[in-house]
Amino acid sequence: MTKDTTIITKITLLATTLIFVGCGSTQSTTTGNSPKYNNNIKNKFINHSVCDKIIDKQFFDVCYSYNLKAAKAVAYRLDGDLVNEKNIKDRPNFYAEPTLKDNQRATTSDYTNSGYDRGHMAPDAAFDWSQESLEATYSLANIIPQIPKVNRDMWVDVEKYARDKAVDLGYINVVNVVKYTTKPTRIGDDAIAVSYGFYKVLYNNNENYEQCYYYANKDNNSSNDKLYLHEVNCDSVSY
Repeated sequence: MTKDTTIITKITLLATTLIFVGCGSTQSTTTGNSPKYNNNIKNKFINHSVCDKIIDKQFFDVCYSYNLKAAKAVAYRLDGDLVNEKNIKDRPNFYAEPTLKDNQRATTSDYTNSGYDRGHMAPDAAFDWSQESLEATYSLANIIPQIPKVNRDMWVDVEKYARDKAVDLGYINVVNVVKYTTKPTRIGDDAIAVSYGFYKVLYNNNENYEQCYYYANKDNNSSNDKLYLHEVNCDSVSY
């Protein structure tokens, strides 16, 4: 090999290395432009410093409080190709969460004649693509007391919007965050805490997408409720 050939070979190798490093730099910059919470949004609300127990229901995670005997947050992913795949019609029965002790959990009778609905955090309509995923949502660890109008007419709207958004974007991540007072109202023999409101955080880092909604858990007789009326700045989401 001649001296000139050796120099050309070294220059070629150096140029190849610079191109590779440059591509890596471009990827890092792209990652830095993702939404504020990025992949840490779930960890912000579901971690062992704020949850007495993190319940893994395979299809979603529950941040659970022994004192409240209810969820503080529930996180899951909606895949667009699954949310409308099967739509199982028959709904399972609610059941006490088997991974919790009797004195830590709600039972179905706690809701009887309470004036509150059994409100899903991970909604059944988002997981009715298999019997197993559907049944997971009927654990009472995934249920909180909701005002009937909020549960049936208002909260259901944002749940449907989330499913539609998952179809549009391919998938979205969802974190539902529940707010309680220091001395919440309690229902049932097990003294289940009633929240005063709840957030729904929707995000997809790949699409640089994030939206947040808040619903107060109180009677609302308005017949003109709209989804956009509940949209909030995601910086305001907190326990």
